[in-house]
Amino acid sequence: MVAMARAQDLRVVLDTIVRGIAECRHVALARLWMIEPGDLCPTCALREECPSRERCLHLVASAGNPRDAGADATKLDGAFRRFPLGVRKIGRVASSGEPLLAVGLRGDEEWIVDRAWFARERIRSFAAQPLTYAGEVLGVLAVFDRKELGERDIESLRVFADHAAVSVANRRAFDEIARLRARLEEENSYLREEIDEALGAGDLIGASEGLHKVQQQIRLVAPTDATVLVHGESGVGKELVARAIHEHSPRAKGPLIRVNCGAVPESLFESEFFGHVRGAFTGALKDKLGRFELANGGTLLLDEIGETPLALQAKLLRVLQEGELERVGDGRTRKVDVRVIAATNRDLRAEVDAGRFRQDLYYRLSVFPIEVPPLRERPDDIRMLAEHFVARAAARLRRPAPRLAPGALSQLLAHDWPGNVRELQNVVERAVILAGRGALRFELGRTRGAAPRAAASEPPVSNVARIPQNFTEWRELERQMLEEALRACRGRIFGADGAAQRLGVPPTTLASRLKALGLARRRE
Repeated sequence: MVAMARAQDLRVVLDTIVRGIAECRHVALARLWMIEPGDLCPTCALREECPSRERCLHLVASAGNPRDAGADATKLDGAFRRFPLGVRKIGRVASSGEPLLAVGLRGDEEWIVDRAWFARERIRSFAAQPLTYAGEVLGVLAVFDRKELGERDIESLRVFADHAAVSVANRRAFDEIARLRARLEEENSYLREEIDEALGAGDLIGASEGLHKVQQQIRLVAPTDATVLVHGESGVGKELVARAIHEHSPRAKGPLIRVNCGAVPESLFESEFFGHVRGAFTGALKDKLGRFELANGGTLLLDEIGETPLALQAKLLRVLQEGELERVGDGRTRKVDVRVIAATNRDLRAEVDAGRFRQDLYYRLSVFPIEVPPLRERPDDIRMLAEHFVARAAARLRRPAPRLAPGALSQLLAHDWPGNVRELQNVVERAVILAGRGALRFELGRTRGAAPRAAASEPPVSNVARIPQNFTEWRELERQMLEEALRACRGRIFGADGAAQRLGVPPTTLASRLKALGLARRRE
């Protein structure tokens, strides 16, 4: 009993039980079966007798004193390695929870299957005790003995079985505590990452048509388990979209786990996503849960999915399709129930065409695509976002929120926002810090309409000196300047003598603005 109490591994506990009984030389065989899910049904000799094919008794420990010197009493892969519950004597002890004692055996009893072995070992008695803890049968302990066992022997076996059941239950409880502790530590670590990296709490902020469309799509897809692909430029709020989907889904009470695919080294990809067992590789000092297992019952956000190495995309696809994974260094297959949301700022369709992204993985991820428009295409949201960030920054600094004056707002509206909402947040927070208790002043780079001076030989782009007084006038001013820029560059957008270079903006940004304003390219 002391040895069982000291044993740290469950298998060691079970081996200790049967070896302790086998120290009695008249014990021919001591065996222990534990109730576990059936996993060898196709090869089980008692398959046809099994009523459910779901749970059965698995032989986990064996020891004895065989008369045949060549026999191995510790074998676990013999014909009786499995017993369905309620089938044969061992199965009936497990299903009923009642002990069994048979003495005075001759070896020709009807229930004996291997009569030759009974005769060779001179078995006279058979006893079986259920391992019961808190009213639950955990397994069966059986003894084949060469002497006549009595009530006193069966009572001793019952005491031994009760102590063994407590040891087994304790060992399982310790293993469960260790597993939950590891999961809690990992979740706390990931939650700290979330707090550090999150843009901020709350719903999506804005009233533009583009954001309204995104919110409609969130309401449609959130109640389902469909895989979602969120696409948009860096800083538009793809993670907030994923969080909104999770919070409005039936999985809202489960975890939302985020992993940046581009930040995971290729050598650690499998370990990070699927976990590993102790000793799987150098430095694997303990078992580690992967992100998929951490997200079990919840949602997993695969951020920057386009950065996933091509060689590892097939393994990711298998988990998405089958809902199964194997930890590194572990052959056991584990089921996971995870809703996947992927996010990227890349054109995955183009990546597929270029051979850098698997087509089957792309189709698996893009069941329900959501396109988040950049901030420059939804200027109606800038005021609401700026006011929100001003209030939040002021609350953190414990000072009154400065007023967003019309001039400062016009400055924000005129900026191109290549960094989108993230850039706006940083600009506003910096302005709040610098303002103290004064007015807000924004430090912005080149804004829309701020063009470098044209060469003397080129047709100049006219400037409108009057400052726009409202958003409508600002849009009209922008339209005029873009039309004149196109006219001056003979309709060319790209290249050294294109309108984009003249205006000092990226060509893709200019093309986007032309499309938004309904302007076609002007050519002479």
